[in-house]
Amino acid sequence: MSTTQFPSNRTLTLERTFNAPLPLVWEAWSQAEHITNWWAPKGMKIQVVEHNFAKGGRWHYIMPMPDGREFVAEGSYQEIVHHEKIVTSANFKPMTENVVMHAHFRPEGDKTHFIFHVVHETEEYCKQQEAMGFYNGWGTTFDRLATLLEQ
Repeated sequence: MSTTQFPSNRTLTLERTFNAPLPLVWEAWSQAEHITNWWAPKGMKIQVVEHNFAKGGRWHYIMPMPDGREFVAEGSYQEIVHHEKIVTSANFKPMTENVVMHAHFRPEGDKTHFIFHVVHETEEYCKQQEAMGFYNGWGTTFDRLATLLEQ
């Protein structure tokens, strides 16, 4: 696991243990056909437009909204350490832009400990994102991942 220090006033963090081995969790994060089954809050669908899981590779997902608009998620992979961490820039338009996501993975027997940090440009922006539902949105997204992993 990385010893990177995250600025506490600009970082939102979620942590959980998935009831699945690390290779399976990694596969769910790294392969587009699995991402379509979990990378969106509960009740939303996702379309993978682009998914180049490599350092410098881009990802671009679209989530259709009930009102007909599209929620666009995109970024580029800055660092990938196999079975350890994924670092990517991220924009979630129209709500969130210019954040950096850090996903850390650690095996714990037949389970996987997961820590997710999202670093924002300013403290104010971080507080705004938290108030807009960061923990609920990502929480339900990771609930969907947990369900997928247990199937």
